[in-house]
This record gives sequence, structure tokens and C-alpha cells, in this order.
Amino acid sequence: MKPSLSIQGKVAVITLNNPESANRLTVDDLDTLQQHIRDVNQHQDIIILIIRSTGKYFCSGFDITSLDQAAKEKSLMFEDVVNALEDCRPITIAAVQGGVYGGATDLVLACDFRIGSESAEMFMPAAKLGIHFYQRGLVRYVSRLGVDTAKRLLLTAEKIQSAEMKEIGFLTQLAKPEELDQAVNGLTQEIMLMAPLAILGMKKHINRIASNALNIDELNQDIALAQNSEDLQEGRTAWAEKRAPIFKGR
Repeated sequence: MKPSLSIQGKVAVITLNNPESANRLTVDDLDTLQQHIRDVNQHQDIIILIIRSTGKYFCSGFDITSLDQAAKEKSLMFEDVVNALEDCRPITIAAVQGGVYGGATDLVLACDFRIGSESAEMFMPAAKLGIHFYQRGLVRYVSRLGVDTAKRLLLTAEKIQSAEMKEIGFLTQLAKPEELDQAVNGLTQEIMLMAPLAILGMKKHINRIASNALNIDELNQDIALAQNSEDLQEGRTAWAEKRAPIFKGR
């Protein structure tokens, strides 16, 4: 089955649905993911996008066997999809219930929050396969994990387990397997209490700062947008009245 998209209110969920192949992503799957991300970006009400999987494994990367002669030009589509995920408008949460392998490690790193089960593990075997990782994937590894850890994982193809994934920053939160959904829901609800203009703008510019691609003009525009918003007035009023604010994203 292709990756599915469901939308409920301000939360969208993309689910990888091929547990029998460890959720390895084919060319068709990548096409579908690109369209799902486009669809989510067009829904201005969506604040959060959750990426999750079915079965034992989160994702085992790109299925090179899905490339036929006519699809050779699509061999770099994986990078395009992961970049689109990092650049998408909503706050993104990866719910990592199991193994993360190959390019899927970058798919997870592209998400803003990465909550993992204690059953998770990861490794990047590019060096064992003779593959030179692409530019923004290298940037994500270095910016999220640091130079030394990026070298260790990319140059030795070492497999690590969930506790160390959390320790090095690959995971931002660790949960017991039976509590993963609860942890994801808890973070979702926490983010939903924030002012949309502020968090969506800061998410975009934090990612750009991390990749040394900050656009000062766009940053100043988004700062001014939040500064002149109804949400800022609501936040100030709610703070003074000692109540929870009701933000409307405008």
C-alpha cells in the first residue's frame, strides 16, 4: 500500500503502509509522499504533521529495485522528498516505533521532533554500499548531531540502539513502546497551545539558520507579521488575565 494521508482538524498524519518490506520506499511511494506534503502545505489550518509507520520497522530507506530504466531520472527523488519534508510549513513529528535504516535516518532527522520507542535502532550503510550521501543530508546530520557523531555514523555505518539515539540527539524524546502514541499525542497537544504564526515562523528560520541559509528579509517579515497579529494581543491579554490564550493564527 502507498503512504496514506489523513487530516483531522489541525493535525495531519502520513503513514507508511508497507510493513512486509520494512516500509522501504519505492519510486511510487516517493511520488505519493511528495503529493501528500504538497497537500498539507496547501491546508493553512494544519499546524502539525506526524510521520508514522505500520509494523515492526519505521522505514528501511529507498527501494532501489523499484527503479526501472524509465525511472532512472527519479533516482534522486528521495533527497527531494526529504528536503520537502524539512521545508514543509507545519511542525513535524516523527513517531519512530522501530528500526530506521539508510535514507530513512535522514527522513527522521528532517522532522522537527523525533519521538522514538525503546525498540528503535538505526544505521546508515551508505559507506558500505559505496554511496556518497547528498548535500542537505550531510547538513542535517552535522547540524542535528554534530561533526564527530556525523562522521562516526556515516563513515563507519555503526548500528546504534534507542538509548544512544536519544543521547546523541537523533531522537528528541524516548518512550516505552506501549507509551509511544501517548508521547506523540502529548507533544501534539502541547504545540497546539502555542501561537501558530510564531511557531511556524520560528520553525522555518531555525532550520535555515542550522543550514546557514537564513534569509534576513523573510525573517524580518515573519517577525513583523507576528508582532502585528491578533494573536500577540490575545497572548498579552491572556497572560494578564491569568488564563489560557485562544490563538487564531492571525
